[in-house]
Amino acid sequence: MTTTRLSARAALASVTDPGSFAELPAPARTSAPDGPLGWTGYDASRARAADRTGEEESVVVGTASIGGSRTVLIAFEFGFLGGSLGERTGDRLEAAYEHARAHRLPLVSLIATGGSRMQEGMLALAQLQRVARQSVLTRAAGLPQIAVLRDPTTGGGWATLGAGADVVLALPGAQVGFAGSRVRPHGADPAAYTAEAQYAAGHVDAVVPPAELPGVLADWLRLLAAPRSPEPVEPPAALSDVPPPAGGWDAVRQARRPDRPHAAAYLDAYFPLRLALSGDRAGGRDPGMLCGVGLHAGRAVAYAAQCGTATRPAGYRTAARVIRLADRLGIPVLTLVDTPGAANDAAAEREGAGAAIADTFAAVAEASVPVTTLLIGEGGSGGALALAAPGNTWVTPDSYFSVIAPELAAAILKRPAAEAPATADQLRIRPQDLVALGVARGVVAPQPRT
Repeated sequence: MTTTRLSARAALASVTDPGSFAELPAPARTSAPDGPLGWTGYDASRARAADRTGEEESVVVGTASIGGSRTVLIAFEFGFLGGSLGERTGDRLEAAYEHARAHRLPLVSLIATGGSRMQEGMLALAQLQRVARQSVLTRAAGLPQIAVLRDPTTGGGWATLGAGADVVLALPGAQVGFAGSRVRPHGADPAAYTAEAQYAAGHVDAVVPPAELPGVLADWLRLLAAPRSPEPVEPPAALSDVPPPAGGWDAVRQARRPDRPHAAAYLDAYFPLRLALSGDRAGGRDPGMLCGVGLHAGRAVAYAAQCGTATRPAGYRTAARVIRLADRLGIPVLTLVDTPGAANDAAAEREGAGAAIADTFAAVAEASVPVTTLLIGEGGSGGALALAAPGNTWVTPDSYFSVIAPELAAAILKRPAAEAPATADQLRIRPQDLVALGVARGVVAPQPRT
């Protein structure tokens, strides 16, 4: 099974529950012979495309169930003039978005398009503005949009329906890029215009094999339709059964133990189902930041989790993106803090470390949904604090939070390196110190054994 070169209806059938698709009526439109520009032969081209594909336009829209979840679907017919967008395409796309809002349904787009239709000139290009407007209205209504990038996804279809979706999935090997194959600079590397390259650059959340696509879509729709809690979610239980550290340096040593539990273990224990959102949509990915949405106690929870490494600017931007998405969809947020600090190399500065950290602080501060934070290891300065929820941060017994690493504090104070442990005590960075200072609400205990 594949949706890369399937017809629109075959693509729909490959991901929807059998017999569940119902096509929406096409809006009526009259146009002059050979279209708005009077492009000689345009009507004949459309007629041949209709004969060849059995479709009247380059998109098919309707409603269906995927894994039992009702949704509005858009499927592009690449065989109809390259899946290009014209005025009638825009009519159908607009109708799909309006139906989604009227019936409070998520919208899934199965995209395969070469861009705007030349035979309709600027009127075709203007359809991108219609799509963008409909996407904004749907986003404001708190409804999720999922895009599946088939082969090819180029031009305005990628720059609106594709890249503008909340969740962007792609099929392996699909051609994905703003520039189609016939308009790229001479000698351009074709590998840069693939689903895999877009994933590596942080523009796609996952590359999904065709056989897995129905299940992945069903899981996403299940997550996004799950009940939301208006209250903050409880922090995960500690995964290490260790006593509170006796001194500040003991806290540092415990948090830096290579065998202590890290973010992936906490997320696996907390979520029976979770799906990743990857990339900052600005050209970067940070494998040291895990983000996505999961199910906990039957409710949807978004998460952003540091993995113990120095967080890159792309990691902060991804976390901010996910927090804002959760806020728009009304999903509470869990953040896991674990970093020695923000990456501070020259590349990080060029990538906008300060601006990315500032934006993460802002995303947490402006969130209207509740945010819960658990410090699970190192809390290194502002690079860790950016993800911490004011007033709702918890700590594990094997963690510490510090304004600066004790070694660096000693260096700044012109103390010998041997005085770093004593400096750690002065900084009061132990879990119990953080609670006493009011920085943390409490130290979480391990899950009781049954």
